[in-house]
Amino acid sequence: MLLKDFIPAPDVQQFVQLYRIVHLRFEAGQAIPPKAYPPRPEHCLAFYPFDTETVLFDQQGTMQQHLPVVLYGQLSEVTHRIIGHNFLVFQIIFYPGALYNLTGIPASEICNQYLPAQHFFTTNVLQVNEQLRDADSYAAMLDLANDFVRQLIHRQRRSLLPVDDACRWLLQQNGMVSVDAMAKAACLSSRQLERCFAERTGINPKTYERIIRFDKAFRLRNSKPQFSWLRIALESHFHDYQHLAKAYKTFTGLSPNAFHAIENNAPERQFGLSEGYYND
Repeated sequence: MLLKDFIPAPDVQQFVQLYRIVHLRFEAGQAIPPKAYPPRPEHCLAFYPFDTETVLFDQQGTMQQHLPVVLYGQLSEVTHRIIGHNFLVFQIIFYPGALYNLTGIPASEICNQYLPAQHFFTTNVLQVNEQLRDADSYAAMLDLANDFVRQLIHRQRRSLLPVDDACRWLLQQNGMVSVDAMAKAACLSSRQLERCFAERTGINPKTYERIIRFDKAFRLRNSKPQFSWLRIALESHFHDYQHLAKAYKTFTGLSPNAFHAIENNAPERQFGLSEGYYND
């Protein structure tokens, strides 16, 4: 079983943060708990070469299922995901703005959405999904993903601008960059920066920055459950526990302890895995 993040090939790293593979196999008839999937600073193309998943959006009251390749943009709410017994997802996690530049898709159209990816890509993503199913190793899957992204780069719709570097900078600095500093780096006014940022991410910089810090706290708690909540708050760049708890309430509707009580029963926990920091 596997839950791991992998570094993409050097020539695609300008667009792709990481590849993530989650591979879980359950016995026939075994009960599989749902996965509460919290917001994270990600635009994702997800391939499901075997069993797909059912995704529930509580706030919207919607459900999506039976999609072999999925595109979703920035999420700002928890989704509940129900997986099958032979579950493998290969995720391509793009940098903020990368999908906007590679495909021309406005980020606002894919925020809090779970969409059939074949409607958005000229490259045959369903064929790539079949190739992933036939791959004989995770390394072969990574090669397929790198080749797919290279095709996207070859057909790139928009040129990269300084604002794209500023968007990546915010993510790479764990949200610890002011809007004014980003605007200066992008040679834009603060208002222009916010408009361009929303085009690329679907949300404003302050909300994105809060999601970055929330995600860091979520993963740190999973990686270091012995840490106190105050230590997690401070290491995730919150002023104190109260600000961390407010972020959890905003993005999950629950307190940190209540949400992690659910997280501790996620499907991957049955194999001793968790969403912490797993890098190749």
